[in-house]
Amino acid sequence: VQLQASGGGLVQAGGSLRLSCVASRRTASNNGMGWFRQAPGKEREFVSAISWNGVSTLYADSVKGRFTISRNNVKFMVTLQMNSLKPEDTAIYYCAVARGSWGSRDASMYTYWGQGTQVTVSS
Repeated sequence: VQLQASGGGLVQAGGSLRLSCVASRRTASNNGMGWFRQAPGKEREFVSAISWNGVSTLYADSVKGRFTISRNNVKFMVTLQMNSLKPEDTAIYYCAVARGSWGSRDASMYTYWGQGTQVTVSS
């Protein structure tokens, strides 16, 4: 499974961005998917995850209420709508396909990773 993430960019604090991740295979439609991010000098951290059917979602406390994850299994796509962005949201964002049907906060539970898309939020 190959993943192509897009939608990153430069935005002012308080602005919005919409990240998209498209999977190359239908297989991803049966798996949970997630978003992680890594800021310079920091470890990769969990952002959000969604179950195979879109019913169950998870969010990091730092983004809860501001970010929304969704998926379209017809298009093999998962999106992350990011609102009220803060400078501390600046990072490279990675999408990933989980081993099973449910999303997870644990990066080790993901088997396939995209190449990442840069999000920069200016103050």
